[in-house]
Amino acid sequence: MVARILLAQFGLSVVLAMLFWGFDGKTAGYSVFLGGLTCVIPNAFLAFRLAVSRSDPGAGALVQAAYIGELVKLALTVLMFSIVFTLVRPLAAGALFAGFIAAQLMTFSGFLMHDKQTKIDERDTNGD
Repeated sequence: MVARILLAQFGLSVVLAMLFWGFDGKTAGYSVFLGGLTCVIPNAFLAFRLAVSRSDPGAGALVQAAYIGELVKLALTVLMFSIVFTLVRPLAAGALFAGFIAAQLMTFSGFLMHDKQTKIDERDTNGD
């Protein structure tokens, strides 16, 4: 499921980049794509951090890995925004944030769709 969400975020970023490029120009196109990548790359790091096997498979180790992963994800996000705002000229800030927010919303919609599918599967299994 996590890989699907990451691919959906990346795919949405590509589609939005093409739409923004077509309607608002090249700068808006690559800005929205960079915004999407600023969301996808840290999320991929967190997913990898949680999926990698640990020497201690207990719940405490998983919670610790989640906290550390989330802190590094936040730091990566700040670092990526800093790099984009420092190095990319010209930049459409509105498009950049639109790409970031759209990719972030894809995370929530992915979890909602998974939850809905789980409920449907449970209902089918129970014979309702």
